[in-house]
Amino acid sequence: MNLKPAVAIALVALTALSGCSRAGSSDTPAAAQSKGPAGEVRLGYFPNVTHAAALIGVEKELFKKELGSTKLTTQTFNAGPDEVNALLGESLDIAYIGSGPAINAYAKSKGEAVKLISGATSGGAALVTKPEINSIEDLKGKTIATPQLANTQDVALKKYLAGKNLTGQVTVQNVENAQTLDLFKKGDIQAAWVPEPWSSRIVAEAGAKVLIDEKTLWEGGQFPTTVIIVRTKFLQEHPETVEAVLKGHVAAVDWAKSNADDAKKAVNAALEKLTSKKLGDKILDAAWKNIELTTDPQAKTFPQLAKDAVTAGVATEAANVAGYADFTLLNKVLQAQGKPQVQAAGLDKK
Repeated sequence: MNLKPAVAIALVALTALSGCSRAGSSDTPAAAQSKGPAGEVRLGYFPNVTHAAALIGVEKELFKKELGSTKLTTQTFNAGPDEVNALLGESLDIAYIGSGPAINAYAKSKGEAVKLISGATSGGAALVTKPEINSIEDLKGKTIATPQLANTQDVALKKYLAGKNLTGQVTVQNVENAQTLDLFKKGDIQAAWVPEPWSSRIVAEAGAKVLIDEKTLWEGGQFPTTVIIVRTKFLQEHPETVEAVLKGHVAAVDWAKSNADDAKKAVNAALEKLTSKKLGDKILDAAWKNIELTTDPQAKTFPQLAKDAVTAGVATEAANVAGYADFTLLNKVLQAQGKPQVQAAGLDKK
């Protein structure tokens, strides 16, 4: 069952980001607190191509297959900060989410409320601009859109601007992705740092061009666009249910890699249900080429991501992310299937 995001939880706006991940966590789900499979698991994600594994897992009933009698309830969001509010307000259990807000959730709760349990997508974000914009310096005095204050792309943009000494010389406007496309068409904004499929849509439908593919800013072109986090209490009380969701996630990633054409169709069918509109084949093909579905959260990038929040001006200090990751269940699933285990880069222990 899909529920539209109507979450308006009275939580403080998120402003401190942090980051980390790792595997083989020694902090295994607390067996003493386990209550067996949950009666219901509430899963959050975005109607974006960067959340393809979630879209496929729901559309192809891969989560449902693994969950058995546990009811799956889903909820979609436009950007990570709202999803974090739902997690911290305990109206959501597991979330596909951007790395920035994922770090923020950990920092906001002083390392207590959530755990990073898997990667989901690498790549798939870009700065798109009007055709006449040929360099980042050309954006002085212009307006650039990001999905939400302190979301993953907002941090990426502001960190990049700071590195070019352009902080305060451009206007950053936080706009929902669909509205960003409309504003771009009207000429009200001149650029946007957005995830897929919106970067490809703005290029195809509004005549924009890609000025910066975020892949070019990371070693090996790898960076965590989407990861999976879980409420710590839910993980402790229902490890069997979390493991079932991870089995569904791994199945979705594997199926998408082996069946790219069918996977794109499944993603488009899911997007149509959630947004009442399909993507054009050319846009979907372009967006698909820019992402990599994966269970690896690129753990080594999280310390830098935590620092980036400070550089971006959305946090006053880099969050302490020690103890953030618990890949125990993910690695159990991967090992059972003969797949390489995910490494936590030293961030699974406090």
